[in-house]
Amino acid sequence: MNRSHTGLHLRKLGITAVGALVVVGVTAGPAAAHAEVTASDPRALAENVTLSFASEAESESAGISELRVVLPKGIAPDAVVLKEAPKEWKLTATPDGYAVGGPALAAGTDAEYSVIVRQLPDEKSLAFKTLETYSDGKISRWIEVPTDGQKVDNPAPVLELKAAAPGAKLIAPSPSPTPSSSAPSVQAPAAPSSPVASASAEATSDKDADSTGVVVGVIAAALLLGAAGTMWWVRRNRSQT
Repeated sequence: MNRSHTGLHLRKLGITAVGALVVVGVTAGPAAAHAEVTASDPRALAENVTLSFASEAESESAGISELRVVLPKGIAPDAVVLKEAPKEWKLTATPDGYAVGGPALAAGTDAEYSVIVRQLPDEKSLAFKTLETYSDGKISRWIEVPTDGQKVDNPAPVLELKAAAPGAKLIAPSPSPTPSSSAPSVQAPAAPSSPVASASAEATSDKDADSTGVVVGVIAAALLLGAAGTMWWVRRNRSQT
């Protein structure tokens, strides 16, 4: 009776332990693989910060070939440059972030790389939604952002930021490139005469016309006076005769 009771008790314990292991396994399943991010200076407004990313491999038969990241608000695609990555992997800017990839890694190999960001925004946390593409075409989406402490199945890498350093300011975006001084010059067409120049030309023309009129008037008056004098002289001689 005691042996039977003891055996039953042991069987119950065994079933309970197996059940506990199953529960743990199910609970840990979604979190077995994940993507994460760390920073060399996790402070708001920090400049030239190195962000290191790590994506755990989920497949035993295919390797990761590309990671596409959606940048959080405040970080522009042109403010990110690749620092380290697997051999032959390159970074390409996209409208909302960037993609880094190349030859597929060996199956089961985690993808790790780092980028340098010109400046972190003035935020408390930054989420870097990530899409992992495998050589067999499978895509894992780590794009869920936890809210209010809730757990999600596919969490996006989130970087918690500390307060900005005293005196830290938002730097201006990179200036646009200036035109090259060696660019060929184009001669501008002759500008039409301005209203002021036209008015001056007209005034000069009128002045010349007035001067000509005065000269003609003087000559006409001289001729009239000459004619009048001649007539007077003729009449005078007639009266004396």
